[in-house]
Amino acid sequence: MSNPPAPTSRAEQRRNTEARILAHARTLFAESGYDRTTIRAVATAAGVDPGLVIHYFGSKQRLFLSAIGSGTALLAGGSAADVAEQLLDRLHDSLIEEPVTSLAMLRSMLTHPEAAEEIRTSSRIYKDQISDAIPGEEADLRAEVVSAALIGIVLCRHLVKLDHLAEADPDRVVEILRPVVRSITKADIEDAAPAD
Repeated sequence: MSNPPAPTSRAEQRRNTEARILAHARTLFAESGYDRTTIRAVATAAGVDPGLVIHYFGSKQRLFLSAIGSGTALLAGGSAADVAEQLLDRLHDSLIEEPVTSLAMLRSMLTHPEAAEEIRTSSRIYKDQISDAIPGEEADLRAEVVSAALIGIVLCRHLVKLDHLAEADPDRVVEILRPVVRSITKADIEDAAPAD
């Protein structure tokens, strides 16, 4: 197996170094939270001098904001049943592969105001997408309840590492959760409604 070709321009080298620093920063913020992650630890993990991290990002806070700034991808939308399946698909992916950006925010939100604000902002956007698909009253509350439940499952699997949940097959977790998500989003009611 051959090594990838070396970057050809200074700009490309800079982009690659920044990307490597951000990748390691996300992992460390997810593992240790904001307070316990240091510029020196990020630099060591990325194989660069701490001064280079400061040169690219200016401060630990700006590094953190850059690391968590990718946000949550939007849902495709559609009916309540469509959105319920999209949520379950996203959960499935998060159970298979640790969502380090989300975990970095979640681990840091209790001690770092910017992380808490980023969670609130992302949650509002996400909530609006879900509630738009939910018929009837209390769509916003139902959207926040289903979001909180899914976040809790990801946290308990990857950060708390609850015995059975940490070891469970993602397909089985989704199978157990499907009726709950469909009920909260009213997808089951929507499916039962007679066609016009």
